[in-house]
Amino acid sequence: MRSDYGRAIPGEWLAMSKVFNALGDEHRQRILLLFERGERLNVGQIAEVSTLARSTVSHHLKTLRDAGVLLSEKVGKEIYFWIDKGFLEESLGNVLRYLRESA
Repeated sequence: MRSDYGRAIPGEWLAMSKVFNALGDEHRQRILLLFERGERLNVGQIAEVSTLARSTVSHHLKTLRDAGVLLSEKVGKEIYFWIDKGFLEESLGNVLRYLRESA
């Protein structure tokens, strides 16, 4: 048994817990799956194809952005969101590395 992680998780895993928390919601998973490669979407575009109200979509986008899953940029009056692929690859890669090394 690896007792060194019994009370604290490794530093590189700290951000990952926010990712898993954000992706633990089915609505946020659906929002994430709407993005095509390299695509930027705003709240209105996402709400248009969603069953959720615009304010609810905004809340979910904020959660995803705060977790580092999405990046955003304000252009005029709209805020556009896109997937932070590098961050997700790094975060999920930490899990894969752990599994490869410990299995």
